[in-house]
Amino acid sequence: MERNHTMMQFFEWHVENDGKHWQRLKERAPELRAAGITSVWIPPASKGQSDEDTGYGIYDVYDLGEFDQKGTVRTKYGTKDELLEAIQVAHENEIAVYADVVMNHKAAADELETINVVEVHPEDRSKEISEEFEIDAWTKFTFPGRDGKYSDFVWNHEFFNGTDFDAREERTGVFKISGKNKDWNDQVDSEFGNYDYLMFANIDYNHPEVRQEMIDWGHWFKDTLNCQGFRLDAIKHINYEFVNEFAKSMMGENPEDFYMVGEFWKSDLDDCRHFLDSVDYTIDLFDVPLHYKFHEASEQGEEFDLTTLFADTLVESHPTNAVTFVDNHDSQPGESLESWVDDWFKQHAYASVLLRKDGYPCVFYGDYYGVQGPHPVEGKKEMIDALLYARYYKAYGKQEDYLDDPHCVGWVRHGVEEFPNSGCAVLLSNADMCEKRMFVGEDRAGEEWFDYTNHQEEPVVIDEEGFGVFPVPGGGVSVFAPRD
Repeated sequence: MERNHTMMQFFEWHVENDGKHWQRLKERAPELRAAGITSVWIPPASKGQSDEDTGYGIYDVYDLGEFDQKGTVRTKYGTKDELLEAIQVAHENEIAVYADVVMNHKAAADELETINVVEVHPEDRSKEISEEFEIDAWTKFTFPGRDGKYSDFVWNHEFFNGTDFDAREERTGVFKISGKNKDWNDQVDSEFGNYDYLMFANIDYNHPEVRQEMIDWGHWFKDTLNCQGFRLDAIKHINYEFVNEFAKSMMGENPEDFYMVGEFWKSDLDDCRHFLDSVDYTIDLFDVPLHYKFHEASEQGEEFDLTTLFADTLVESHPTNAVTFVDNHDSQPGESLESWVDDWFKQHAYASVLLRKDGYPCVFYGDYYGVQGPHPVEGKKEMIDALLYARYYKAYGKQEDYLDDPHCVGWVRHGVEEFPNSGCAVLLSNADMCEKRMFVGEDRAGEEWFDYTNHQEEPVVIDEEGFGVFPVPGGGVSVFAPRD
């Protein structure tokens, strides 16, 4: 039996633009593995619009910090050599690496093209609001700094179906590119009438040459990094059929050897289910519905019913396809999907993703090391480390839920023989101090269980029937387990 696995998102939006982030990964890999982190999701490694770009304003997928393009050789995070060295050190510390794959759009084109477009309504992209007309668009990518190395594919307007800027009139809008077989893809999210278009020059996955080029690149990227998986960005905007084709091609004949998780940012569980159906369950999804439950619970305080914390979430309905998380780079303060879980509830949320049997939990760099930028937040490393320890050493075996009080819920993990002294009892409160009598097993009679969050000084002694009466402070968390 293996120890529990835990992912870390190894960046936040405002990681310092010093070109040293790959070095940070290299330096911190040993301490992360010691804390119980077994995989890291690294930020987009390809060249963006400048050295300040987080990687989501992607320019050249083949430039990993190797070529002098867009005013820089390195990316925000460092050079290609530093990246490969950091991945090697991660592997030496038995940490798997998942690379962020941004393939919805391209930014910062090299040349203008005169093209025909139709403007669509920004709130309903299925509604055309103009006749066909000409614009000058940034849609030609020649990558002069790379000069054809790795791929001689030149991107032009044929390979995109939308853009957002007319350089001739210096005007923004949502412009659908005209031409043979040109339209929005219908295998995408239905928000805004059709959510194929997100930003910049939108890649047209109806085009067979585009599909082949991106699959070829995916294999090159996977092999070059020697990574163990991909995180797919913005997949509600990408042709679902292509996402499925891409995933199956990357996984090859041994899907268990290459891991894939997608960012499908929808809070409605039915939308998540529909997407998973569309891609044949080839990939996992981040549990966005659960994130919004945490956010809501943190804002409502004791008005929130804790018995509903896991209702209508991906981890409840599709536990083997759910990557559970508390916050990420988009939900952090000031960012595009801001929905930050308030500090008082962070420990509740992390206990809920790290200490339950279902889901693949992901710890956010910004929660662990802190958030920089205009809305700084202190890191909570000590708090999360205590829960990571409990996950790695204690949170095993059958789970028994006590989700029976709107202000005080708990669960027990009964432990397994393979890991002596495993098992734990977890309680969450969003109101007054409370206690629960929970069953941990007759074979545990007489054991002393201690609170690994250090909120309770006195141990709980398990009675002869196998029950313990476990307390939790008001608005707090307790995690009881036997000492090693």
